[in-house]
Amino acid sequence: MKRLLRALGYALATLLVVGGSALALTYAPDRPPEALMTRWAPAPSQLLALQGMAVHMRDVGPRDDPLPIVLLHGTAASLHTWDGWAAALAPTRRVITVDLPGFGLTGPEPRGDYRIERYVRFLVGLLDALGVKRCVLGGNSLGGEIAWNTALAAPERVERLILVDAVGYPLDFFDLPLGFQIALIPGLNRLTEMSLPRPLVAASVRDVYGDAARVTADAVDRYYELALRAGNRRALTQRLRQADNADRSERIRAVAQPTLILWGGRDRLIPPAHGERFARDIRASRHVRFDGLGHVPQEEDPARTVAEVKHFLGL
Repeated sequence: MKRLLRALGYALATLLVVGGSALALTYAPDRPPEALMTRWAPAPSQLLALQGMAVHMRDVGPRDDPLPIVLLHGTAASLHTWDGWAAALAPTRRVITVDLPGFGLTGPEPRGDYRIERYVRFLVGLLDALGVKRCVLGGNSLGGEIAWNTALAAPERVERLILVDAVGYPLDFFDLPLGFQIALIPGLNRLTEMSLPRPLVAASVRDVYGDAARVTADAVDRYYELALRAGNRRALTQRLRQADNADRSERIRAVAQPTLILWGGRDRLIPPAHGERFARDIRASRHVRFDGLGHVPQEEDPARTVAEVKHFLGL
Protein backbone atom coordinates (compact mmCIF):
# COMPACT_ATOMS: atom_id res chain seq x y z
CA MET A 1 0.00 0.00 0.00
CA LYS A 2 2.83 2.37 0.89
CA ARG A 3 4.46 1.70 -2.47
CA LEU A 4 1.18 2.39 -4.25
CA LEU A 5 0.65 5.64 -2.36
CA ARG A 6 4.25 6.65 -3.02
CA ALA A 7 3.83 5.90 -6.75
CA LEU A 8 0.61 7.87 -6.88
CA GLY A 9 2.33 10.75 -5.10
CA TYR A 10 5.17 10.72 -7.62
CA ALA A 11 2.68 10.62 -10.49
CA LEU A 12 0.71 13.53 -9.06
CA ALA A 13 3.87 15.52 -8.46
CA THR A 14 4.98 14.86 -12.03
CA LEU A 15 1.62 15.99 -13.38
CA LEU A 16 1.80 19.17 -11.30
CA VAL A 17 5.33 19.91 -12.52
CA VAL A 18 4.43 19.24 -16.15
CA GLY A 19 1.17 21.16 -15.86
CA GLY A 20 2.87 24.05 -14.10
CA SER A 21 5.61 24.15 -16.71
CA ALA A 22 3.08 24.12 -19.52
CA LEU A 23 1.14 26.91 -17.84
CA ALA A 24 4.30 28.96 -17.37
CA LEU A 25 5.27 28.54 -21.00
CA THR A 26 1.83 29.48 -22.33
CA TYR A 27 0.80 32.00 -19.67
CA ALA A 28 -1.14 34.80 -21.31
CA PRO A 29 -2.72 37.46 -19.09
CA ASP A 30 -5.91 39.29 -19.96
CA ARG A 31 -5.51 42.40 -22.06
CA PRO A 32 -7.61 45.51 -21.44
CA PRO A 33 -9.74 46.49 -24.43
CA GLU A 34 -7.89 49.80 -24.69
CA ALA A 35 -4.71 47.91 -25.55
CA LEU A 36 -6.44 46.23 -28.49
CA MET A 37 -8.37 49.15 -29.94
CA THR A 38 -5.66 50.62 -32.17
CA ARG A 39 -5.20 47.48 -34.23
CA TRP A 40 -8.68 45.96 -34.11
CA ALA A 41 -10.99 48.97 -33.92
CA PRO A 42 -9.87 51.56 -36.47
CA ALA A 43 -12.47 53.65 -38.29
CA PRO A 44 -15.30 52.98 -39.00
CA SER A 45 -15.44 51.12 -35.67
CA GLN A 46 -17.36 52.75 -32.85
CA LEU A 47 -18.35 51.90 -29.28
CA LEU A 48 -22.05 52.02 -28.41
CA ALA A 49 -23.17 52.17 -24.78
CA LEU A 50 -25.84 49.48 -24.55
CA GLN A 51 -27.17 47.32 -21.70
CA GLY A 52 -24.16 47.96 -19.47
CA MET A 53 -21.59 47.25 -22.21
CA ALA A 54 -19.42 49.30 -24.55
CA VAL A 55 -20.45 47.44 -27.70
CA HIS A 56 -17.94 47.37 -30.55
CA MET A 57 -19.75 47.80 -33.85
CA ARG A 58 -19.49 49.12 -37.38
CA ASP A 59 -22.24 50.85 -39.33
CA VAL A 60 -21.36 51.53 -42.96
CA GLY A 61 -23.20 52.35 -46.17
CA PRO A 62 -26.10 54.71 -46.93
CA ARG A 63 -28.07 55.77 -43.85
CA ASP A 64 -31.28 56.10 -45.87
CA ASP A 65 -31.34 52.37 -46.61
CA PRO A 66 -34.85 51.29 -45.47
CA LEU A 67 -33.71 47.70 -44.89
CA PRO A 68 -30.22 47.53 -43.37
CA ILE A 69 -28.24 44.29 -43.40
CA VAL A 70 -27.24 43.16 -39.90
CA LEU A 71 -24.58 40.45 -39.63
CA LEU A 72 -23.71 38.35 -36.54
CA HIS A 73 -20.49 36.38 -36.08
CA GLY A 74 -20.00 32.97 -34.47
CA THR A 75 -18.46 31.66 -31.26
CA ALA A 76 -14.98 33.04 -30.47
CA ALA A 77 -15.10 35.24 -33.59
CA SER A 78 -15.69 38.96 -34.09
CA LEU A 79 -17.27 41.42 -36.50
CA HIS A 80 -14.09 41.27 -38.63
CA THR A 81 -15.30 37.98 -40.10
CA TRP A 82 -17.73 40.06 -42.22
CA ASP A 83 -15.21 42.62 -43.53
CA GLY A 84 -15.28 41.23 -47.08
CA TRP A 85 -19.07 41.20 -47.26
CA ALA A 86 -19.35 44.69 -45.73
CA ALA A 87 -16.94 46.13 -48.29
CA ALA A 88 -18.88 44.54 -51.15
CA LEU A 89 -22.34 45.55 -49.92
CA ALA A 90 -21.73 49.01 -48.42
CA PRO A 91 -21.69 50.95 -51.72
CA THR A 92 -25.45 50.36 -52.04
CA ARG A 93 -26.67 48.99 -48.68
CA ARG A 94 -26.32 49.91 -45.02
CA VAL A 95 -24.37 47.13 -43.27
CA ILE A 96 -24.18 46.76 -39.50
CA THR A 97 -21.74 44.37 -37.84
CA VAL A 98 -21.17 43.92 -34.12
CA ASP A 99 -19.02 42.07 -31.59
CA LEU A 100 -21.54 40.01 -29.63
CA PRO A 101 -21.42 39.98 -25.81
CA GLY A 102 -18.65 37.68 -24.63
CA PHE A 103 -16.54 38.12 -27.75
CA GLY A 104 -14.33 40.57 -29.58
CA LEU A 105 -13.88 44.00 -28.07
CA THR A 106 -17.37 44.10 -26.56
CA GLY A 107 -16.34 41.66 -23.86
CA PRO A 108 -18.42 39.94 -21.18
CA GLU A 109 -22.16 40.27 -20.65
CA PRO A 110 -22.50 41.96 -17.22
CA ARG A 111 -24.38 39.04 -15.62
CA GLY A 112 -22.63 36.23 -17.45
CA ASP A 113 -25.83 35.37 -19.33
CA TYR A 114 -25.08 33.85 -22.73
CA ARG A 115 -28.31 32.03 -23.41
CA ILE A 116 -29.81 32.48 -26.86
CA GLU A 117 -32.77 34.32 -25.35
CA ARG A 118 -30.35 36.89 -23.91
CA TYR A 119 -28.65 37.35 -27.27
CA VAL A 120 -32.05 37.91 -28.90
CA ARG A 121 -32.83 40.64 -26.36
CA PHE A 122 -29.43 42.17 -26.96
CA LEU A 123 -29.99 42.23 -30.72
CA VAL A 124 -33.45 43.78 -30.47
CA GLY A 125 -31.98 46.40 -28.13
CA LEU A 126 -29.24 47.12 -30.65
CA LEU A 127 -31.78 47.59 -33.45
CA ASP A 128 -33.78 49.93 -31.22
CA ALA A 129 -30.69 51.97 -30.34
CA LEU A 130 -29.80 52.35 -34.02
CA GLY A 131 -33.35 53.16 -35.09
CA VAL A 132 -33.59 50.08 -37.30
CA LYS A 133 -37.24 49.05 -37.56
CA ARG A 134 -36.73 46.11 -39.91
CA CYS A 135 -33.67 44.43 -41.38
CA VAL A 136 -32.12 41.63 -43.36
CA LEU A 137 -30.55 39.52 -40.61
CA GLY A 138 -27.62 37.21 -41.24
CA GLY A 139 -25.45 35.10 -39.01
CA ASN A 140 -22.69 32.52 -39.04
CA SER A 141 -22.66 29.57 -36.61
CA LEU A 142 -23.81 30.96 -33.22
CA GLY A 143 -24.77 34.16 -35.05
CA GLY A 144 -27.03 32.13 -37.31
CA GLU A 145 -28.69 30.55 -34.29
CA ILE A 146 -29.34 34.00 -32.85
CA ALA A 147 -30.65 35.17 -36.23
CA TRP A 148 -33.29 32.49 -36.72
CA ASN A 149 -34.36 32.72 -33.09
CA THR A 150 -34.80 36.48 -33.51
CA ALA A 151 -36.84 35.88 -36.65
CA LEU A 152 -39.20 33.78 -34.53
CA ALA A 153 -39.22 35.99 -31.43
CA ALA A 154 -39.55 39.32 -33.25
CA PRO A 155 -40.76 38.54 -36.79
CA GLU A 156 -41.74 42.17 -37.34
CA ARG A 157 -38.03 43.13 -37.18
CA VAL A 158 -36.72 40.59 -39.70
CA GLU A 159 -37.59 40.84 -43.40
CA ARG A 160 -35.18 38.16 -44.66
CA LEU A 161 -32.69 35.70 -43.19
CA ILE A 162 -29.19 34.66 -44.23
CA LEU A 163 -27.91 31.57 -42.40
CA VAL A 164 -24.24 30.70 -42.86
CA ASP A 165 -23.24 27.32 -41.38
CA ALA A 166 -25.71 28.07 -38.61
CA VAL A 167 -26.29 26.24 -35.34
CA GLY A 168 -29.71 24.62 -35.19
CA TYR A 169 -29.43 20.87 -34.70
CA PRO A 170 -27.59 18.72 -32.11
CA LEU A 171 -23.79 18.68 -32.35
CA ASP A 172 -21.32 16.01 -31.29
CA PHE A 173 -18.90 17.11 -28.54
CA PHE A 174 -15.99 15.55 -30.41
CA ASP A 175 -16.74 17.64 -33.50
CA LEU A 176 -15.96 20.81 -31.53
CA PRO A 177 -12.54 22.45 -31.92
CA LEU A 178 -10.03 21.24 -29.32
CA GLY A 179 -10.06 24.62 -27.58
CA PHE A 180 -13.85 24.38 -27.12
CA GLN A 181 -13.56 20.83 -25.77
CA ILE A 182 -11.01 21.96 -23.20
CA ALA A 183 -13.25 24.86 -22.19
CA LEU A 184 -15.99 22.38 -21.31
CA ILE A 185 -13.84 20.11 -19.10
CA PRO A 186 -14.03 21.07 -15.40
CA GLY A 187 -10.62 22.00 -14.02
CA LEU A 188 -8.92 22.26 -17.38
CA ASN A 189 -11.16 25.14 -18.36
CA ARG A 190 -9.72 27.17 -15.45
CA LEU A 191 -6.30 26.82 -17.02
CA THR A 192 -7.58 28.29 -20.26
CA GLU A 193 -8.34 31.50 -18.37
CA MET A 194 -4.64 31.87 -17.57
CA SER A 195 -2.97 30.37 -20.60
CA LEU A 196 -3.57 30.44 -24.33
CA PRO A 197 -1.09 28.66 -26.61
CA ARG A 198 -0.98 30.53 -29.89
CA PRO A 199 -0.39 27.26 -31.82
CA LEU A 200 -3.69 25.95 -30.41
CA VAL A 201 -5.48 29.05 -31.69
CA ALA A 202 -3.78 28.71 -35.07
CA ALA A 203 -4.83 25.05 -35.30
CA SER A 204 -8.43 25.96 -34.41
CA VAL A 205 -8.55 28.63 -37.11
CA ARG A 206 -7.13 26.25 -39.69
CA ASP A 207 -9.77 23.72 -38.65
CA VAL A 208 -12.66 26.07 -39.44
CA TYR A 209 -11.28 26.88 -42.91
CA GLY A 210 -11.83 24.44 -45.74
CA ASP A 211 -8.34 25.15 -47.07
CA ALA A 212 -5.83 25.78 -44.30
CA ALA A 213 -3.53 27.52 -46.78
CA ARG A 214 -5.99 30.44 -46.81
CA VAL A 215 -5.37 31.18 -43.12
CA THR A 216 -3.19 34.28 -42.75
CA ALA A 217 -0.95 35.29 -39.88
CA ASP A 218 -3.14 38.37 -39.47
CA ALA A 219 -6.23 36.17 -39.01
CA VAL A 220 -4.48 34.09 -36.33
CA ASP A 221 -3.34 37.28 -34.60
CA ARG A 222 -6.92 38.54 -34.58
CA TYR A 223 -8.44 35.39 -33.09
CA TYR A 224 -5.61 35.10 -30.56
CA GLU A 225 -5.49 38.71 -29.40
CA LEU A 226 -9.26 39.18 -29.16
CA ALA A 227 -9.52 35.95 -27.15
CA LEU A 228 -7.23 37.65 -24.62
CA ARG A 229 -9.58 40.61 -24.23
CA ALA A 230 -10.30 40.81 -20.50
CA GLY A 231 -13.11 38.42 -19.57
CA ASN A 232 -13.49 36.72 -22.95
CA ARG A 233 -11.97 33.39 -21.98
CA ARG A 234 -14.27 32.97 -19.01
CA ALA A 235 -17.19 34.13 -21.16
CA LEU A 236 -16.40 31.40 -23.71
CA THR A 237 -16.58 28.74 -21.00
CA GLN A 238 -19.87 30.16 -19.72
CA ARG A 239 -21.33 30.38 -23.21
CA LEU A 240 -20.44 26.77 -24.05
CA ARG A 241 -21.89 25.53 -20.76
CA GLN A 242 -25.12 27.43 -21.36
CA ALA A 243 -25.56 26.17 -24.91
CA ASP A 244 -28.69 24.10 -25.52
CA ASN A 245 -27.82 21.13 -27.72
CA ALA A 246 -31.41 19.96 -28.15
CA ASP A 247 -33.04 19.13 -31.47
CA ARG A 248 -34.95 22.27 -32.45
CA SER A 249 -36.30 21.08 -35.79
CA GLU A 250 -39.87 21.84 -34.77
CA ARG A 251 -39.07 25.47 -34.00
CA ILE A 252 -37.02 25.92 -37.15
CA ARG A 253 -39.97 24.79 -39.22
CA ALA A 254 -41.86 27.85 -37.96
CA VAL A 255 -39.44 30.27 -39.66
CA ALA A 256 -41.48 32.04 -42.35
CA GLN A 257 -39.05 34.66 -43.69
CA PRO A 258 -37.38 34.10 -47.08
CA THR A 259 -34.07 32.51 -46.14
CA LEU A 260 -30.73 32.06 -47.88
CA ILE A 261 -28.79 29.09 -46.50
CA LEU A 262 -25.06 29.08 -47.26
CA TRP A 263 -22.82 26.20 -46.23
CA GLY A 264 -19.19 25.21 -46.58
CA GLY A 265 -18.83 21.75 -48.09
CA ARG A 266 -15.77 21.14 -45.89
CA ASP A 267 -17.32 22.32 -42.64
CA ARG A 268 -15.84 20.01 -39.99
CA LEU A 269 -17.69 21.68 -37.12
CA ILE A 270 -21.30 21.65 -38.33
CA PRO A 271 -21.73 19.01 -41.06
CA PRO A 272 -23.13 20.09 -44.45
CA ALA A 273 -26.05 17.75 -43.78
CA HIS A 274 -27.28 20.34 -41.28
CA GLY A 275 -27.56 22.85 -44.11
CA GLU A 276 -29.73 20.40 -45.98
CA ARG A 277 -31.92 20.01 -42.88
CA PHE A 278 -32.38 23.77 -42.65
CA ALA A 279 -33.39 23.79 -46.32
CA ARG A 280 -36.00 21.09 -45.69
CA ASP A 281 -37.35 22.69 -42.53
CA ILE A 282 -37.61 26.28 -43.82
CA ARG A 283 -40.05 26.31 -46.69
CA ALA A 284 -39.14 29.68 -48.21
CA SER A 285 -35.44 28.91 -48.46
CA ARG A 286 -32.63 28.59 -50.99
CA HIS A 287 -29.62 26.43 -50.16
CA VAL A 288 -26.14 26.93 -51.63
CA ARG A 289 -23.21 24.67 -50.77
CA PHE A 290 -19.64 25.85 -51.43
CA ASP A 291 -17.35 22.93 -52.14
CA GLY A 292 -13.88 23.56 -50.78
CA LEU A 293 -14.92 26.05 -48.10
CA GLY A 294 -15.23 25.39 -44.38
CA HIS A 295 -17.19 26.65 -41.39
CA VAL A 296 -16.60 30.37 -42.04
CA PRO A 297 -17.10 30.61 -45.82
CA GLN A 298 -17.87 34.35 -45.62
CA GLU A 299 -14.38 34.91 -44.21
CA GLU A 300 -12.55 32.30 -46.25
CA ASP A 301 -13.88 33.45 -49.63
CA PRO A 302 -15.89 36.69 -49.31
CA ALA A 303 -16.23 37.34 -53.03
CA ARG A 304 -17.65 33.93 -53.88
CA THR A 305 -20.11 33.88 -51.00
CA VAL A 306 -21.33 37.49 -51.13
CA ALA A 307 -22.23 36.99 -54.78
CA GLU A 308 -25.03 34.69 -53.59
CA VAL A 309 -26.15 37.31 -51.10
CA LYS A 310 -26.36 39.94 -53.82
CA HIS A 311 -28.43 37.59 -55.95
CA PHE A 312 -30.72 36.85 -52.97
CA LEU A 313 -31.25 40.57 -52.34
CA GLY A 314 -31.59 41.49 -56.00
CA LEU A 315 -28.47 43.65 -56.05
